[in-house]
Amino acid sequence: MSELAWNQTSALLEPAVRTLAIDIGGTSLKAAVVSASGAVLGVKVRVATPVGAHPDRVVAELVDLVAPLPDHDRVAIGFPGMVRDGRVLTAPNLKHEAWAGYPLEIELGRRLDKPARLCNDADMQGLAVVGGKGVEMVITLGTGFGTALYEDGEPVTHLEIAHLPFRHGETFDEQLGERARNAIGTKRWNKRLRKAIALLRVLTQFDHLYVGGGNSRRVRQELPHDVTLVDNAAGIAGGARLWRRGV
Repeated sequence: MSELAWNQTSALLEPAVRTLAIDIGGTSLKAAVVSASGAVLGVKVRVATPVGAHPDRVVAELVDLVAPLPDHDRVAIGFPGMVRDGRVLTAPNLKHEAWAGYPLEIELGRRLDKPARLCNDADMQGLAVVGGKGVEMVITLGTGFGTALYEDGEPVTHLEIAHLPFRHGETFDEQLGERARNAIGTKRWNKRLRKAIALLRVLTQFDHLYVGGGNSRRVRQELPHDVTLVDNAAGIAGGARLWRRGV
């Protein structure tokens, strides 16, 4: 069977269910409706993140943002912090104390009148790119630094590696986030990234590492054979796969 015929057959067999995928970042709020395979249906929408705002305001912004998007059956939310059981535990780059314990899954589901699932944003991005074999790791480079870990395609318990000490008394997030890159320049930032990858290799013994996030486009170094750059669009595409798994 040709590749075209295979794609056409897959499209016919694919369930018609549509997922509204929301990617909450420290710089922007992004959303799109995706098919069961993660393909964007219609357009993506994006606005600046109201950093420092109360979570209720962020939810209201998201509701307004997604209003023009196509109809959907369910919602997947990627969030830049530690989440558990539908609640936010930490939100270091959103800078409002009310995020601690905030029931984001329930609130967005209620406002959008759809079933919703919440996970860490790096976890959601990884769902779109991991191959499903062995130990795979994802790091996201953007406003901050995110990580996700998988075994045979399934996410393991999320670890906030970003906020552990990395070098010179600062965390991975402080040393590799956008503020640091602006301060030291992309060349030095790339050297730090190389050291971080080496340290994460020791920590996890990953079989493959995927590097995503908005600043993955700024990677200026030859990467090992088991490290791959991925498109930042995976943060949206992973929303469909979140609903296939018990994350």
